[in-house]
Amino acid sequence: MVTGAMAAPCVVGVDMGGTKLLAGALDENLNVHHRAHRDMRGLDQEALLDAVVAAVEEVRAAAEASVDAVGFGIPCTIDQTRGMAVQAVNLPLADVPFRDLMVERLGLPAFVDNDANAAALAEHRFGAARGTRHSVTLTVGTGIGGGLVLDDRLYRGSVGAGAELGHMVVEMDGPPCQGNCPNRGCLEAVASGTALAREAREAAERAPDSELGRAAASGHEVTGALVTELAHDGDEVSREVLALIGRRIGVGISSLVNVFNPEAVVVGGGVMGAGDLLLEPARAEVAWRALRPQRDLVRILPARFGAEAGMVGAAALVFDELARTA
Repeated sequence: MVTGAMAAPCVVGVDMGGTKLLAGALDENLNVHHRAHRDMRGLDQEALLDAVVAAVEEVRAAAEASVDAVGFGIPCTIDQTRGMAVQAVNLPLADVPFRDLMVERLGLPAFVDNDANAAALAEHRFGAARGTRHSVTLTVGTGIGGGLVLDDRLYRGSVGAGAELGHMVVEMDGPPCQGNCPNRGCLEAVASGTALAREAREAAERAPDSELGRAAASGHEVTGALVTELAHDGDEVSREVLALIGRRIGVGISSLVNVFNPEAVVVGGGVMGAGDLLLEPARAEVAWRALRPQRDLVRILPARFGAEAGMVGAAALVFDELARTA
């Protein structure tokens, strides 16, 4: 991504995460020219919608060219036929006519999709899975999102609500899933950034003499970022926590590999600061659990776009739609 002056029209891509929002003005080459950030924690539905509009208006005002449309990647199930945000696990959105509200408030054409679908499109077209025809993307952060590109086309299901891969059950009687999900034992419940922090807190209590234990005892908030930092510094307990989460992600990936036979599985999101400390245990699980020939062919890769995948993908979705309707 580069920053520079724009002459050609651009679009705004918006990635609405479970805890933060990132919006950007992007040209047709997907160069980012201005970014806006918002904290989404603790907002009710009305305040969340206000924050989204304010972020888009900030980016739009800063763009040095006309803005043709805006795209939104939202961590919820989407009814594409009506542009509805149907059910979000980690945001206060339920049965919201999101597309129409944004058109009304922004005066721009608006397109809405699941945030992980947007990230999957970015990684498939321009990122880690470029050159493949079949890829799976997992975004591991507050929750776990998923996106499928099958035979070079984004797969959404019958109304656009498919590919909720984070809510694939991997443990029938496992822990309750978070937020508004009614299920138990979802991949998100056991392998998300939220689960990582929970496992780390428990590990700190079991091993008070570890670096992780001492950090927790001294009042540091035990987060995925802290665990990753300590693991990179050599703390064995932190490394064990990351390996546990990595193995659980690998269990989920094994099922996806068996079902979809992708050429690549891309893993992104906030936890990927851990890199191979997370991915190597995941790869080992897939090598053991997945069937042949799938396990011998699939590559498990870190996302190229990192925290910006959803924003870039939301913009790519808009350019796709504008080209389709031109």
